[in-house]
Amino acid sequence: MPVNDVFSFLDGLAPFSYAMDFDNSGLLIGDPLQPVQKILVALDCTPSVIQAAKESGARLIVTHHPVIFDPIKSVTAGSVPYRLASAGISVICAHTNLDLARGGVNDALARRLGLGCLEGLTPIPCTDREGNAVTEYLGRISFLPSPMEPQDFALFVKERLGASVRFTPGCRPVHRVAVCGGAGADCLDNAIWSGADALVTSEVKHHIFLYAAQQGITLVDAGHFHTEDVVIEPLAQRLREQFPETEVLTWHLTEIQVV
Repeated sequence: MPVNDVFSFLDGLAPFSYAMDFDNSGLLIGDPLQPVQKILVALDCTPSVIQAAKESGARLIVTHHPVIFDPIKSVTAGSVPYRLASAGISVICAHTNLDLARGGVNDALARRLGLGCLEGLTPIPCTDREGNAVTEYLGRISFLPSPMEPQDFALFVKERLGASVRFTPGCRPVHRVAVCGGAGADCLDNAIWSGADALVTSEVKHHIFLYAAQQGITLVDAGHFHTEDVVIEPLAQRLREQFPETEVLTWHLTEIQVV
C-alpha cells in the first residue's frame, strides 16, 4: 500500500481543504508512492516518535500537529525533518482539518467526557474537496447525563483525561458542556452565548479565567496534550479498519513533563 492511499483515506475523514489559513496540513515529508506496511499514529512528530517508528519498522507517521509549521530555511543534520528524510519515513499531518471534521479531535474529546448528541460550537467557513464553501465547527457542545457541581466536574475531567487541570468554578451546576481541544479559549464567548455551564479546553491565560469567573461559567484547562491526544486511538482504529493488512501502532508520550 502506498502512502498516498492513507492520505486519500484521511482526506475523506477530515478533508485537508478544511485546514485554516495559518495551518500546514497534508503530506509534509516523504514520497506519496512509498510502500507502507506499518503506520505509527501520534500527536506530535518528536525525536522519540521517530525512534519508535525506526524500531518498529513504520515507514509512515500520522500526526495531528504539523511536523513543519513555520517556513524553514535549512534542513540540517539532527533536525526532525532531516532525521525523517534520512530514514525514509513519510509524515502526514492532519491538524486544524481534524479539529473541525466530524469524528475528529473535538468529537473524541466530547465522547471521552460522556457527552452525546453533539452540536457544533464555533462556526468556521471552509472549502470542501470540490471547492464549495461550507461551514464546519470548532468545538462541540452537549449535556452531561446529570449535572455536577463545578469542582466535581473539574475532578471528573481530570480523571477522564488523566490530566492535571486548572479551573475557575462557575456560579451554577455544570450540565451543558462545551469542549475545544487544544488552545480553545477563543471559543469561550461562543460557549457562553450557547448556554454552556462549562468549557473544557487548554492554554487558558490568567485574564481569561477572570473573565470566565465574571461571566459565571466554569472554565477547565486540562492541557493541550490531554485534550487532543484523545483522538489518537480512534484515528488509529479507523486506519486499522480501512487497511486491515497494515499494522497501525500508537504513541502517547509527550516530551513535556510536569513536576
